[in-house]
Amino acid sequence: FSIFNLSFAMFLWIIVLTLINIKYAVVYLLSDFQCFFAFSQNGKVIAVTPWLSPIVWEGTFDPFLIDSIYRQQNITIATTVFALGKYTQFLKDFLESAEQNYFVGFRVHYYLFTDQPEQVPEVNLGEQRQLTVLKVPSSNRWQEITLRRMEKLEKLIESRLVNEADYVFSLDVDTKFYGQWGAESLGRLVGVIHPGYYQTPREQFPYERRPESQAYIPHAEGDYYYGGAVVGGLVKDVHEVAKTCREQLNIDAAKSIEAAWQEESHLNKYFLYNKPSKVLSPEYLWQDFKPHTNEVKIIRFSQVIKNYAAVRPNP
Repeated sequence: FSIFNLSFAMFLWIIVLTLINIKYAVVYLLSDFQCFFAFSQNGKVIAVTPWLSPIVWEGTFDPFLIDSIYRQQNITIATTVFALGKYTQFLKDFLESAEQNYFVGFRVHYYLFTDQPEQVPEVNLGEQRQLTVLKVPSSNRWQEITLRRMEKLEKLIESRLVNEADYVFSLDVDTKFYGQWGAESLGRLVGVIHPGYYQTPREQFPYERRPESQAYIPHAEGDYYYGGAVVGGLVKDVHEVAKTCREQLNIDAAKSIEAAWQEESHLNKYFLYNKPSKVLSPEYLWQDFKPHTNEVKIIRFSQVIKNYAAVRPNP
């Protein structure tokens, strides 16, 4: 009798655990795909890609639900930023606005690459937030700085992030956060639609069109034009992005080829054949000089207005 009761109790416990697992599985699926086939009320934005990955727009997700789900996982989000030369002037606004809006309540570790550690401003970081400064050589060509970012990201992942983080985002520093950016942006592989081309026909995308370049995309191909200022995802998937782009950049460099938009061109080539599992709308990469549109209800992250001639080391 006691053995029977014990077996029956174990059976009931297995049923309970199964139901709990099913419940959480459904919640995770809803959190990741709830924006499928959703449209904003006025802008009629498309919220799903042709390969059925969500495009994240305001109104297509519940931030409290998604954040609460991911907080239970006790995740760490690594965030890499490059500030070389006069670009250190953007660090204060970037970090202070990030502390107010970027993954608030999550464990975030900023990794800052700079040639001037002494210029890194003191910013009060919240609980579970930290900043690591990594010194790198300077360059007299902004193109070279851009081209080397994938290599630095690849090595950082291999040496540290593989053991220190769950997700990683690489973000441009000449930017500022204006709205909440949370767990709705997390996914296996994440890209952002460039704000300058989300209403542009594919034929007009500034892809690399020279066949001799590794970044080449034919006129008849392409999904979106992705901005190079934001790339993210699981550590292992971002490592594959960085590694592949670095290899392609090196092949081009050996042939004295520089893609139209450097690493951004190679990133677009990668995303063409390795589809992002989540695509962020231009809310997650706007430009301060652009007026608001009907589609963009909220600006979360935006490139600031600047005089390129004054901040870049060369034209």
